[in-house]
Amino acid sequence: MKGFAGALVAAFLASAASAQIPYGPTDTPAPGASVCPGGLCQPEALSGVFEALSRTEGGGGASVHILQIGDSHTAGDRITGKLRAALQARFGDGGRGVLPPGVPYDGYAPLQVEVTASDWTTTLAPLAGNAGYVRAGVGLTGVQAITVQPGSTLTLRLDTLSPAFVRIEVCGTGPGRLQVAADDEIWTVAFDDGGCRSVRPDRIHRQVELRALDDVLALHAVRLTSAPGGVELSNLGVVGATLRDLAARDQRVVARELAAWRPALIVLGFGTNEGFDDGLDARAYEALLRGQIVRLRRLAPAASLMILGAPDALRNGVVNGCSADGRRSPPPSLAVVRDVQRRVAADVGVAFWDWHGRMGGDCSADRLATRGEPFMLRDRVHFNSAGSDWIGGVLHADLMTAYEAWSARRGGAE
Repeated sequence: MKGFAGALVAAFLASAASAQIPYGPTDTPAPGASVCPGGLCQPEALSGVFEALSRTEGGGGASVHILQIGDSHTAGDRITGKLRAALQARFGDGGRGVLPPGVPYDGYAPLQVEVTASDWTTTLAPLAGNAGYVRAGVGLTGVQAITVQPGSTLTLRLDTLSPAFVRIEVCGTGPGRLQVAADDEIWTVAFDDGGCRSVRPDRIHRQVELRALDDVLALHAVRLTSAPGGVELSNLGVVGATLRDLAARDQRVVARELAAWRPALIVLGFGTNEGFDDGLDARAYEALLRGQIVRLRRLAPAASLMILGAPDALRNGVVNGCSADGRRSPPPSLAVVRDVQRRVAADVGVAFWDWHGRMGGDCSADRLATRGEPFMLRDRVHFNSAGSDWIGGVLHADLMTAYEAWSARRGGAE
């Protein structure tokens, strides 16, 4: 998939950007059969985040931060946006969460917040590829904003439906200083040897401007948090990314970010791009996945972990394929990736969501793309607005079914 991912970025992001106006599809398919009961294997691995949600639902907890790291499905923020909105409707709105420190590519349109830049240099880390080189100074967003021009600005403005933020957090490193301005409240932030710095306005605001003051400064992330209590869901995705890109993130930067963000749940949303790699080494991929789970558990020991199993996706140019026209079928490595993800999750006690099964199983990408109201783009890889809303809703429903079962067991034990 990486070979043609760049050609799909514009169409994918344009479709994502058009999702600003909500609407309901005329008909919605039922979730498909799953290899996991209720779509979710090892739900007991989510006890930690369920406990946090329970405290928040009762009005006595701090914000529950969910951090999803992945590829274009995560970057587009339409599936994560549906999950975020549904969780916040029940448990409260804890804020927009972590965002890249700039506009990483044309068409970038995250939900709930508008991001604009002026003379602001944003660099997207190159994809790691099979070489897997560590990208020094790059954190979990996969993005750096290098402020070398004093006066350059980045503005983040919340939409009218989102609660105003009460805390602004910026992660970076370098000798330069950064001005953080929310209306007439202004702070000057320095990072010295690196880390995350927070400011707390005395009043509520819906817009913040970051302005470079002097010298060189590399920013890694910006976080907007609302009143204590509720859910934050941060979507940190890079188009074309694989699990190797997570492995390539600078360990020191990642450690500082996770220590500051304190996620209750980390969701891994990789697998599609690995599935389009015909040379995929299943043993090497399994070792990589196990290694990243160990890494995340070490750096964020309080976080629950969940893997989103690779969804169905189709490749063009085949003969006797499973699609209606016979010209498309899933690349062979995709099933291998999915099998490794499920086996490793079961072995190490990580939750696994059967995305492939819940969207309808083999060749469902074609059926979803050709239904009366399409749920996928013509590439048979990415979901459109309606499809993102649907599959995000399925994920939310499966999580809440597991949460209710956990609550019932806990109530019975008490």
